[in-house]
Amino acid sequence: MQARSHPRPTKICAKHAKLGGFQANPDLLKVPHSSSPAPLWQRQIDTDTVLADWLFDQGSLTRRLTRLSDEQFSVTPLFQAWQPLRDEECDALGVGYGSEGWVREVYLSGHGQPWVFARSVVARQALAASDLALEGLGNRSLGELLFCDQAFVRQPIEVCHYPAPWLPAEQRASGLWARRSRFDRGPLAVLVAEVFLPPLWRAVRSNLESH
Repeated sequence: MQARSHPRPTKICAKHAKLGGFQANPDLLKVPHSSSPAPLWQRQIDTDTVLADWLFDQGSLTRRLTRLSDEQFSVTPLFQAWQPLRDEECDALGVGYGSEGWVREVYLSGHGQPWVFARSVVARQALAASDLALEGLGNRSLGELLFCDQAFVRQPIEVCHYPAPWLPAEQRASGLWARRSRFDRGPLAVLVAEVFLPPLWRAVRSNLESH
């Protein structure tokens, strides 16, 4: 029996890549600052109705963004490679500190404008034992793939103010709301974090006002 091949590390070339209309930024492709303090992930917060509706929505974010953008939705890959996972990611995945995993970072965009920064991670051992081919996703949505496979079970959503140093350089701002949840299928666990960027809230507000 042939062993399953691992995904090959892939970085978008900062010198030549132009992704979804955005020129790749060298700062975007660097390994995130592991020394930044870990955020406090919470399952409940006191906040306004609109924010809570987006943060704790159990449905597919891809489908909701597609509706909000009148079908003008796109995925812009930023980075994917094997990396040592952050300690808080290791805790969430139930693996030892320093474990390596496949990391994928993308923008989820509406009308060509980044609305959400998403970071998905899977521990190496779990991914190697599965049939999930993350390396070939390209500009397709991982979230949609997870929602289409009914074998995946979504764990509770947690929210926090995302650390600014963990964001792409052009999006770094303090106090941005983020959420994460783990999708389990047997021994395979995929941790997906989504950071809601200011242009999304402007689009949400505009949509509410127009209705």
